[in-house]
Amino acid sequence: MTKSKKIMIGALPFAALIVLFAVFCGIVSSKGYRLDMYIKIIFNEGIVLSIVATGAIFIYTLGSFDISLGAATLFSATLGVMTYNATENFILMIVVILLSGIVCSLLNSVLASIFHIPVFVTTVAMMSVLSAIASQIITTKGGAVGGISIPSEVVKHLDTSAFKIIVLVIWVVVCAFIFDYTKFGRREKFVGGNPICAQLSGIKYNTYAILGFLLAGIGVGIGAFMTLVYTPSVTTTTAGDIGMNIMVAIVFGGMPISGGARSKIYAAVVGGFSYIILNNILDLLIDSTSGYGITQIVSAVFFLVVVYVASANYRSQMLPR
Repeated sequence: MTKSKKIMIGALPFAALIVLFAVFCGIVSSKGYRLDMYIKIIFNEGIVLSIVATGAIFIYTLGSFDISLGAATLFSATLGVMTYNATENFILMIVVILLSGIVCSLLNSVLASIFHIPVFVTTVAMMSVLSAIASQIITTKGGAVGGISIPSEVVKHLDTSAFKIIVLVIWVVVCAFIFDYTKFGRREKFVGGNPICAQLSGIKYNTYAILGFLLAGIGVGIGAFMTLVYTPSVTTTTAGDIGMNIMVAIVFGGMPISGGARSKIYAAVVGGFSYIILNNILDLLIDSTSGYGITQIVSAVFFLVVVYVASANYRSQMLPR
């Protein structure tokens, strides 16, 4: 692959994001809706998805995946709300949220890496268990519709664009440094690109899988906290689609689904916002009772097309350099 072609392929996700945003603004304006209100919606949704997806990059780089991240986000946010309502301690709430995300993610890695249970089985099981526990707590404490909440004054001072951007930037910079400038990040790409060769070189997959899931768990915790900052309440549907959306988002961001050396941290942010904008465009265009189902179908087809195009571009007889 020539250098110019590599640059063009690398620029495509950014170009797609710009085009999608322009189309989104045009549709909102043509329908006479408030553009600032809709931009705020995609901004808040995009922040949460990008944060969780950035941590998940460390899992997907290994060629693995975790579809329970949405359920873990819901579970962490639920425990955070319960903690604050019981203690009225803001710092303790944050600690509980972060620890919950880490524990949920580490449990997946332990079951998959140490006990050799297939990742698909563990993440599906965890998704069901965490969703069920969180839903039981929410319906018992506050009802399925109303949910449970903390006083809005607790996080109101943090509900600003500046704070959310700062959190996202710091998290992305930290992850990018670990991913691109440390031995851990380089070996993760090596393991994801060629696990057999990595094993023969003495690199233990389990070690990097556990550390990758640990970083993903931190992302879940931060994402759960930012969810409460945006909406200081939790219902049974909170963060419900994040697990699957992450998989779509990183592909939209230009990262191969197989992971390896071509994995990029920025794919989580670019793809996260692209996917949120695309979903909102479809919601605006498809105005019917079956709109959600049609939106999901269109998103799935778009995802398959992007995966096919990406795999065609990356198909080669040589290992990436």
